[in-house]
Amino acid sequence: MNLIFLGAPGSGKGTQAEQANAKYNIPAVSTGNMLREAVKNGTEAGLKAKSFMDAGGLVPDEVVIGILKDRIALDDAKKGFILDGFPRTVEQAEALERMGVNIDKVINIHVDDEKIIARMSGRRVCSDCGASYHIEYKPVKTEGKCDLCPGAVVLRDDDKPETVLTRLKTYHEKTAPLISFYESRGKLKTVVGQQEIADTTKLTFEAIDA
Repeated sequence: MNLIFLGAPGSGKGTQAEQANAKYNIPAVSTGNMLREAVKNGTEAGLKAKSFMDAGGLVPDEVVIGILKDRIALDDAKKGFILDGFPRTVEQAEALERMGVNIDKVINIHVDDEKIIARMSGRRVCSDCGASYHIEYKPVKTEGKCDLCPGAVVLRDDDKPETVLTRLKTYHEKTAPLISFYESRGKLKTVVGQQEIADTTKLTFEAIDA
């Protein structure tokens, strides 16, 4: 079962991808995490991606697709996978089809912009292992420290309010057209994000199993 999770930055699609990963035992492939890892490791793709990510813009298709191809070729993705953060444009979706990758369902997590801005300003991430937290919804046990490793928990540059506004603008211009793209192919399921993560997860599983 190959799934795509769509949604604006901060909509919770990454969290729901993790929940689906646990339930269906297929890997959640976050291109955002892969790109950040490439940046951290100073790889060629990471260096290309860094300037775009720092500005809140989209990383060029050829960089993302190259990283993604390598990832879904690994053994753990042979029985299926969940794409989180790709595709972000109709052009990328078309490239995915040209790669011969069949997508069974596309889950669109919808949350209003105002709620997203409030959510993202409270997000924190471990600078070492990449674990995600939120000062209100998922706080760390020890202030400033990751629960899973010795790393420091920080506010990412792309979660700062001025960058969030840029990312939302980019989403509406570039990524939102994917909703009609996949709707026209009969693969889209829209889930309205709820205040409680568990409530959104329930609706997400119902959409996947429908």
